[in-house]
Amino acid sequence: MKEAMPVLTAGVGLHETLALLTSQLRPDANHKEDMVFLKDVFSERSLGYLMKIHEKLRQYERQSPTPVLHSASSLAEDVTEELQSGPMSTEEKELLHLLSSPHLKAVLSVHDTVAQKNFDPVLPPLPDDFEDELDEESVKIVRLVKNKEPLGATIRRDEATGVVVVARIMRGGAADRSGLVHVGDELREVNGVSVIQKRPDEISQLLSQSQGSITLKIIPAIKEEDRLKESKVYMRALFDYIPLEDKATPCQEAGLPFKRGDILQVVTQDDHTWWQAKRVGDSNLRAGLIPSKLFQERRLAYRMKMGTLPNPKSPKKPAYEQGCDKEDCDCEGYFNGQYIAGLRRSFRLSRKDRQDSSGEGSDFGDSDYTTYEEVSRYQQRPNERPRLVVLIGSLGARINELKQRVIAENPHRFAVAVPHTTRPKKPHEKEGVEYHFVTKQQFDADALNNKFIEHGEYKENQYGTSIEAIRSVQAKNKMCVVDVQPEALKRLRTAEFKPYVIFVKPRVPESRRRRSAATSPGGGERGRVTDEDLQEMRQSAIQIDQQYGQLVDRVLIKEDSASACAELRGILERLERESFWVPISWVRT
Repeated sequence: MKEAMPVLTAGVGLHETLALLTSQLRPDANHKEDMVFLKDVFSERSLGYLMKIHEKLRQYERQSPTPVLHSASSLAEDVTEELQSGPMSTEEKELLHLLSSPHLKAVLSVHDTVAQKNFDPVLPPLPDDFEDELDEESVKIVRLVKNKEPLGATIRRDEATGVVVVARIMRGGAADRSGLVHVGDELREVNGVSVIQKRPDEISQLLSQSQGSITLKIIPAIKEEDRLKESKVYMRALFDYIPLEDKATPCQEAGLPFKRGDILQVVTQDDHTWWQAKRVGDSNLRAGLIPSKLFQERRLAYRMKMGTLPNPKSPKKPAYEQGCDKEDCDCEGYFNGQYIAGLRRSFRLSRKDRQDSSGEGSDFGDSDYTTYEEVSRYQQRPNERPRLVVLIGSLGARINELKQRVIAENPHRFAVAVPHTTRPKKPHEKEGVEYHFVTKQQFDADALNNKFIEHGEYKENQYGTSIEAIRSVQAKNKMCVVDVQPEALKRLRTAEFKPYVIFVKPRVPESRRRRSAATSPGGGERGRVTDEDLQEMRQSAIQIDQQYGQLVDRVLIKEDSASACAELRGILERLERESFWVPISWVRT
């Protein structure tokens, strides 16, 4: 005899019905697995919670509650005044304290705002000739709410049919967030105004002038594209971009301006010419148009061919490579007959006397068409060797002094790569401390085998910094700090070293009159500096920035030695505990 199913009375909730069904499930020899599955599903606690929420919403819908009053804040103020007008009991004091609380005042204010508004959607009435006008075409009436932000869509006129269609949807814009407007949709009306005979620029103006709600009459595309998942491709911009100055962009207002060094999240690369991207850290969630890597490289190549793009490699010898007549590898120097503190000389003298070490490493710094570099977040792990820190400096920066000072403060954490030399050892010097002393034959063999990141000859003696010297420091779990000429960056820019490049430049005043005549840019009293000297320093910084700025992670403007040293120390400490953007190839290897 089969057991009868209990009769449900009126008012029984869904969650109670679900519990009753669960209790009535009985094992069946033929459908045992199915019964167990149903019992497990019906017994899920989350499903029971959903049923209870559903009941509460249905109950709320049936009751249609309305606010008791629309001015709870005013009532609270009246009660507060009444309580303060006479003596108060303990309970009345507690009530006064509650009513005076800023949190309760905020809640009551929100209550009044909600109570005084009508949140029911109001759709515009359909026109009388609606069916006849569209000739049985499928139509969508889309109503969007936007503030002062753009709609986030571009339009064009189809050359074959002559109709106005949606050309592009900007990720994160009002149109994209609605999910109701798609690429290829035909636009018929904007706020009741027909756009069939209007030019695209007139329609764009009509859309931009619409504030608050905007109603669109749309013929959906035959095939609506699936919304793509947000891309996780990040690019470091290697050039400045101003959309309002770009005549090639399909919509200047939809362009995304950025500066060299900005990190961009490319959300779609569907269009081979124009990508959509967001700036990382930007509060604006709407994506903007940026030129694709291929398109930017092609037009830079064209401008180079036509002679409208200046060659980044100036034939003029940079000021930081001029010669020096003083002995010693790390001497200060004279310039235009005046002693300039911080003018770093060394065995790296000039292009004529110095041979760059070629070999493996990034040739990124020599690219004529630097546009974007794909990057990823990287943080040093405890078992990894410390990153290499590379200092480059313009005229007057005195980066060697800065490096030595930071290392001297904490020699257990930071160290310098000991250079090689062919000159005789002096009495006070020790092998492997000041230099690695080698024969000329050994030095030439190492240079031929690309063992130096840079090397050169000074007064018939060879000097060079080797790759192995850097590895030796890192093997001791110390952070190696080197200062090199900018040309050496291409040799160091590898996944092995993951260099963090710091460009040090002195703060140079507009003219000599704005500073003490006896104080040099690097600090200290080294001699009188002329306006011509200051101009040379400015030009040196500009030249390095133009040629190598895309390789720089941080610019350190040196006011004085003490503040610059403190800033550099802070950078080195953050490198050990924070994450930074690096080329994606450094993370994948």
